[in-house]
Amino acid sequence: MSADRPLSYGRYLKLDVLLGLQQPLSEGPEHDELLFITIHQVYELWFKQLLHELRGLRSRLDRDDAPAAAATLKRVLTILKTLVKQVDVLETMTPLSFNAFRARLESSSGFQSGQFRALEFLLGYKRPELLDALPQDSTAADLFALLIEPSIWDRFLAHLDRLGFTMPAAALQRSPAVPTQADVAVQHQLIAVYRQHPLAAQLCELLVDLDEGLQEWRYRHLKMVERTIGAKLGTGGSAGMAYLRETLFRPLFPDLWAIRTRL
Repeated sequence: MSADRPLSYGRYLKLDVLLGLQQPLSEGPEHDELLFITIHQVYELWFKQLLHELRGLRSRLDRDDAPAAAATLKRVLTILKTLVKQVDVLETMTPLSFNAFRARLESSSGFQSGQFRALEFLLGYKRPELLDALPQDSTAADLFALLIEPSIWDRFLAHLDRLGFTMPAAALQRSPAVPTQADVAVQHQLIAVYRQHPLAAQLCELLVDLDEGLQEWRYRHLKMVERTIGAKLGTGGSAGMAYLRETLFRPLFPDLWAIRTRL
């Protein structure tokens, strides 16, 4: 840092760059296009932070540092609540105001968010076919790496196994590229965790909160899309609302939900 130019708030945050990134394409431009851009850029910043936190969670589980893992999950949950609340802001935009600039989006779509796909992959919702829908750039390379790495759930089961709750070999050795599936033998051990290990049980409940929080965000996103474009196709060629409906009520951690009736 130069002695005659101390670090300022604006330079530290690179505000000249940051505030120059919102560039509407519509003529005029249309008033609500700035809101649309700002909200989605903020989403991507939060996705970046969530990825940072979840990668930290992986490391903490690998070190069997349960208190730090719990603190990380609590931060992730707070960020998810913020993501849900941002939908309220976006819903102040009417269908007419969105359609005034929607054509300018061309083939771009939130469906193409590489960071959101990375979040899904990290959490175990792995779908290799989604790689074909993304530009073949560094984002696709990062996603492929996540596809073949153990997920948060895989690492959590390994953590529980090291605590003495013996997980089935099939669960510990399964291909990381396969989406998380319910496993009755895993559920048997999870019930023992709840009855015998309060700290590990707290982590289980935080993972349930995470699962529920992401489902809540999906639902709010679906309803926002429904009230804005109805049943129209998405701008990126996706099925729009029909695609979003398919993602609802798909638990990330099905075993944690399956044991509810047995506790």
